[in-house]
Amino acid sequence: MAARARANREGSIFPYRNGYAAYVWVTKPDGKRTRKYVYGKTREIVHDKWLKLHQQAKAGPVATKSQTFATYSAYWLEEIVKPNLAPSTYAAYEVACRLYIVPGLGKKKLSPPTSEVQRWINKVGITCQCCAQGKDARRPTKKRKCCGIGQCCNSRLSSNSLAHLRRTLRTMLSQAITEDLITRNVGSNLKLPTVRVRRRKAWDSDDARKFLESAREDNDPLYAAYVLVLVLGLRKGEMLGMTEDAIDWAGWDSDCVQHRVSFCVDCVAEYEVSIQVRAQIQRIGKELLHRDTKTPTSDGGLPLPSICAVALRQRHLDLARDRDSTGPLWRGIPLLFTTRFGTPYEPRNFNRYWDRRCVLAGVPRITVRDARRTCGTLLADLDVHPRVAMQILRHARFSVTMEIYTMVSSKKTREALKRLGHSLE
Repeated sequence: MAARARANREGSIFPYRNGYAAYVWVTKPDGKRTRKYVYGKTREIVHDKWLKLHQQAKAGPVATKSQTFATYSAYWLEEIVKPNLAPSTYAAYEVACRLYIVPGLGKKKLSPPTSEVQRWINKVGITCQCCAQGKDARRPTKKRKCCGIGQCCNSRLSSNSLAHLRRTLRTMLSQAITEDLITRNVGSNLKLPTVRVRRRKAWDSDDARKFLESAREDNDPLYAAYVLVLVLGLRKGEMLGMTEDAIDWAGWDSDCVQHRVSFCVDCVAEYEVSIQVRAQIQRIGKELLHRDTKTPTSDGGLPLPSICAVALRQRHLDLARDRDSTGPLWRGIPLLFTTRFGTPYEPRNFNRYWDRRCVLAGVPRITVRDARRTCGTLLADLDVHPRVAMQILRHARFSVTMEIYTMVSSKKTREALKRLGHSLE
């Protein structure tokens, strides 16, 4: 007697080619009803898939066609990320998709087995990216020094870069789940090596004072910029994107003759001056953008201490002299910090000027971001309330101020241990 093709109440399971197939009526994301098929070599495999498909159909809309990583990533970048997120975020996601996700997973469906994606990211982590992307091969023959001449430089991705890859994959697949294209996010379960956080650096008050004194004595045109970074903790982009009208000189004594040719300390002491942070300069690919600040909490006004007000007033006077001396060559961009022709400073060029000033001042080299951290640390040394420090640094979360941008100085540590030792004597 021939075996039954279908068991009881399994009318949608049937023999198909070299195995079995089944279908379930589902509702697609666009609201239309249609059949969705599942396949397998044995009846048991198809039966399990059929049951899961029934559960998905009861839970909500089900996509009948699964897109590949290549097609969906292109849609996600252009329609979701680019119109709605910051240009820097789009640039970072686009690089991750173009160089790593699409070459490794581009032809696969959006919901592959987790083990398959885990093997992919493990392989990316141990692969020399200079070889994989042909970086050395694209150089002129005389300048090739590693992979192009058969000497692998073993240039691998860092733990932070792998974490960024996982974050990009997870964010993209979360959007696919929102659009009912898949039901699970394989990027959420990937295991990666522990990220070793780089030991952060910060100056003490003596180093910061020495740095600023060196810039002031040399009449460095970026002295006011250094003051804003160290005293107010401005981000590099916020400082470079500061416009002339961002400073409120209300109350400044216009009848004072001295401040027209120099800066007047008496005026600074008598009148309050404030600054509004509301824009930033960012280099994104080939574009130098003057755009909104990092977050809404980054916008805000800050009162200027006398050291900042004096430095900025001098910068206004220097800017006016540069504008007059340059004449028709002046570009007319209303930024506070510009080159002698009125063009914005490149963020990377500012890094070079900063590093050179560190050498001239004879202080340990730190990055501009570490200077912002120095501001938070010096505020902590002065026993400024953490909430006030959070307001000055304009952070959205209190934990960022305390855990990332505030360090305990060695001086404070020594004092604490000294007091502890005295208490135990």
